[in-house]
Amino acid sequence: MIAAVRLFDSGPLRLLPAALREPRRAWLAIPVGGALTLSGSLLLSWLASVIAPALAKPDFPLRGPVAFGALVLFAPVVETLIMAALLSLLARFLSPTATVLSSAALWGIAHSLQASAWGFVVWWPFVIFSTLYMVWRERSVLAALAVVAATHALQNLAPGWAVAFS
Repeated sequence: MIAAVRLFDSGPLRLLPAALREPRRAWLAIPVGGALTLSGSLLLSWLASVIAPALAKPDFPLRGPVAFGALVLFAPVVETLIMAALLSLLARFLSPTATVLSSAALWGIAHSLQASAWGFVVWWPFVIFSTLYMVWRERSVLAALAVVAATHALQNLAPGWAVAFS
């Protein structure tokens, strides 16, 4: 029996866990993706603070439940919809790996417009989100949107709580 080839079984994204590279178990892909995005962004945030402590950091003017809802519910859904359109466009011209890496770079640049350190920190989560979308859209666009939005919401949960209730 020949094993099915996953979308990212070659190239640099092959280093990601199999749960992120196959559209089979959302119940596993979401927490694995959430853990990788949060740990990666925390590491990048720490690196940014050590290497360039003067870089601007994001400022969230909202507090309380409104801020929490904006960061944990609204932003993941809206950014996932925008990302899906961007990935669909990029995929017409680029390989799947180049599509994912280009999307993550563009999201980093977009977030850098508000705060330079933020763009550096969000690059890694958007590698994971973009990978998940490209993998899960093979199953269905709705599944891809749901898995990515849920993973993004999970990633934003602790930072959203800290911003909203600190």
